Formats: sequence, C-alpha cells, structure tokens
Amino acid sequence: MDWSHYRFVSIWDVSAPPAVVYGVLERAEEYPRWWPQIREAATVDDATGIMRIRSFLPYDLVMTVRESRRDPAAGVLEVTLDGDLDGWARWTVTAHGTGTRATYEQEVEVRRTVMRLLAVPGRVVFRANHALMMRAGRRGLVARLEGV
Repeated sequence: MDWSHYRFVSIWDVSAPPAVVYGVLERAEEYPRWWPQIREAATVDDATGIMRIRSFLPYDLVMTVRESRRDPAAGVLEVTLDGDLDGWARWTVTAHGTGTRATYEQEVEVRRTVMRLLAVPGRVVFRANHALMMRAGRRGLVARLEGV
C-alpha cells in the first residue's frame, strides 16, 4: 500500500436547485469567500489556477489546478492537481429530492515532503483534517446558497 495515496468521497445534500449549486461550484476563484480552508484561489488563465488550502493542521498545501472537464449538462466539474498534491478532483451535481446532491471525489498522491515522511503515523490525522475541511465547505456552501 502506498501510504501517500488518498481517495476521498464527500456527499453534500443541499436544498438549492442543481443549476444554482453548479454555478457556485464552477467559480473556484470565489471559494475563499465561502470556504474558510481555501485560503487563496488565484486565476492564471481560463482553465488554470493556483489554490492554497489549510485546514486544522498548521500547514498549507499549494496546487496548480487545471480544468479537465466542465459539463453543465452532466453536472460535472473536474480538475487535475499538481503540486503538494498530484491527482484529480471532481464535483458531480445532480438533482436529489427537492434539492441537490453534490458529490466530491478526489484521488491524490501527497508530494509534500513532511506529509510523506509522516504518511504512516499521520494518515488518520490527515484524513480527519480533510473531513473537517469538507464539513466546513458544506456549511459555507449552504450559507452562500442562502445568500444567492
């Protein structure tokens, strides 16, 4: 097993319509306004940006984020990641009941040296750190949608 390899899935059920949720999620440059752990999202060009994230643990992760798929009809937003994390992330937005289900999937290889050195003893803590970030992201999205 490669202890520096992670696969995450988070499911956010929200009461807003899918098109509205998709519209918020496709504007990654605005994530720092509603997702506290996304500290910076700078646009490089139409398909590329730099993102800096920091959750509970005292370290930042910096990645180049490149759009690989944007399909509003299918409700899919997918990016490749390069930097402290290498891999991909995908939002899939679908109707669910009277609202929306936003499914976030991510598969990454950690490249940051200290995290690789602490891969075995820190794995549970790193996963918990990610879960806290995702929980805060969902709360932020709900608040953002209530303000839209």
